[in-house]
Amino acid sequence: MRMRLVNVTLANQTGGVRIAAMIFERWVDLTRHPSTPSEMVRTIRVLVQHAARAEIKMTYRLDGDISRIRVPAPGIPRFATDLWRHTCFEAFMAVDGEPDYHEFNFAPSREWTVYAFSGYRDGAPFASEMMNPCIAIRSDDRRLELDATIRLNGLSANHLRAPLRLGLSAVIEADDELSYWALRHPADKPDFHDANGFALLLEPPSSAG
Repeated sequence: MRMRLVNVTLANQTGGVRIAAMIFERWVDLTRHPSTPSEMVRTIRVLVQHAARAEIKMTYRLDGDISRIRVPAPGIPRFATDLWRHTCFEAFMAVDGEPDYHEFNFAPSREWTVYAFSGYRDGAPFASEMMNPCIAIRSDDRRLELDATIRLNGLSANHLRAPLRLGLSAVIEADDELSYWALRHPADKPDFHDANGFALLLEPPSSAG
């Protein structure tokens, strides 16, 4: 793991411990919701990179039996909806303290979606080519990796200067079943929209120092 210190807090139920500096680069682990077993997936990790540029880059790394997982074939990058019904990697982002948030879906097909919500599950697709995450895929029999970038300047000026809460998740399809993975599962059923699952707090890198 490579890590350069940044204003970042991994939030917990009672708050968090703040580490201050300029650039953040860290691997975090996703855990499977216990109600959705999956023998094909061993681990899912995400490398989060957040620097002074107006973007957050994520590398999702799935280790397991890739031949038994339904992975959409790469195609032409395009906006598409309902990607979460199949193997898909996701990110949820909110300005800290605000009820509105965005959902980002990144499919191995290189299709993508952004949803804008004003509150819990109250929203619609946000079809802006400015948000194109430039998805890249690498895979073999034991590992699938997906790179995607969130461009903060396509959201609002506040996303550039305010602390952000980030939820990271994945939906994995295998044998006609879906398993659900996330930084945190606050409820008895999988629910990536639960704000208590937005467990990674990123401070604006430019505010350090």
